[in-house]
Amino acid sequence: MVSNDDGYKAKGINCLLQVLKDFGDVIAVAPHTGRSGKGCAITSEVPIKTTLVSSEPGLEIHSCTGTPCDCIKIACHAIVPRTPDLIVGGINHGDNSAVNAHYSGTMGVVMEGCMKGIPSIAFSHCSHDADADFEPTYDVIRKVVAKVLERGLPYGSCLNVNFPDVPEYKGVKVCRQAYGTWVNEWAAHDHPRGGKWWWLTGEFLIDDNDEQADRVALNNGYVAITPTRIDLTDYKLLNEMQEWGI
Repeated sequence: MVSNDDGYKAKGINCLLQVLKDFGDVIAVAPHTGRSGKGCAITSEVPIKTTLVSSEPGLEIHSCTGTPCDCIKIACHAIVPRTPDLIVGGINHGDNSAVNAHYSGTMGVVMEGCMKGIPSIAFSHCSHDADADFEPTYDVIRKVVAKVLERGLPYGSCLNVNFPDVPEYKGVKVCRQAYGTWVNEWAAHDHPRGGKWWWLTGEFLIDDNDEQADRVALNNGYVAITPTRIDLTDYKLLNEMQEWGI
């Protein structure tokens, strides 16, 4: 099962569908328009609509008016005939390394799949170009998908795979999530009727020099694979807090 946060018409998801068709029957349920930055958001106050966009042997594509996370929920509830062997998000237009994974609708896809106990993988490309060249990603995607279908993933774990925007990769690294933060996040403008309106912008500052950090690996031309867990517990702090005496 496949979804994304750029919408079912995006080049990234359609390239991904063509790659995944080699592995078996594929069902895509993706937002009807862009839903970037939605993370694990869900729709609770209004109904959502799904529409069968196209159907051919081995491939169905449905659009959904909800969030990426909604797409997985409704697909598993009413569209996919059985529990999927694999849930895949992407290929996202833009990287989801470091703390960006927390904002990402593409990661929302796989986090929801992970919470349902289904092996899940997110693929993202560092280019935001609507017509980005995704062909260099195909070989790595095939290898990662084949390995996960063969070996599975531990319950509560998913994979966050990011591709640098370069014509040829230096290799693949299994990484940890890099440390970093966004600054200068808003551009202010005078509203014609008084007050201010704000446009989200910003620049990402990486506070990390470790070559095993995903964003550093990407900056050096490597594909970064970051094993990610839905369990947010800080176990080291948990153990320390046993002695707080609260």
